[in-house]
Amino acid sequence: MHCDTDHKEKHMKFLYKATIVLAGTVIGSSLSAADTLPTHRIPAALAIEAASETISECAKQGYRETAVVLDADGATIVAVRGDGAGIHTLDSAHDKAYTSVSFKNDTIALAERAKGEDSIAPLSKLPHVMFFGGGVVIKLGDETIGAIGASGAPGAKLDDNCARAGLAKIRDRLK
Repeated sequence: MHCDTDHKEKHMKFLYKATIVLAGTVIGSSLSAADTLPTHRIPAALAIEAASETISECAKQGYRETAVVLDADGATIVAVRGDGAGIHTLDSAHDKAYTSVSFKNDTIALAERAKGEDSIAPLSKLPHVMFFGGGVVIKLGDETIGAIGASGAPGAKLDDNCARAGLAKIRDRLK
């Protein structure tokens, strides 16, 4: 019987060690697969086009607009203050784009979520978060790669429409 117990103990130790080796191999291979993350960037030339189109679309309607394009991390690629746009529109356009990219959603939709029982409104106390239309997320498939923020028109929906025009200008060239 002593021999049988020794055999079971050795077998259990072997299984235990084999399990640790297997777990280490699985963890190691998943870590090595995660050495880098594939990401997409918006080229500066396209960001400039998007911002220019945003401002142009609003100018056609008589609005003095500012447009800011951010990358997926919330860093500014381009900020253009249109002719006659108020100085406050730089911060407002940035914050709309920042909110959009941070929450991976358009700010006009987020503004709706800020109302009602399960409101996200308390999050607006975070720096640069603004639940007001004019921030449009830029996606490539399901991946958020940036956002456009627009400010200066007399209303959130108008800012939103101008930012959408900026996105439409470059959408088919995003890869």
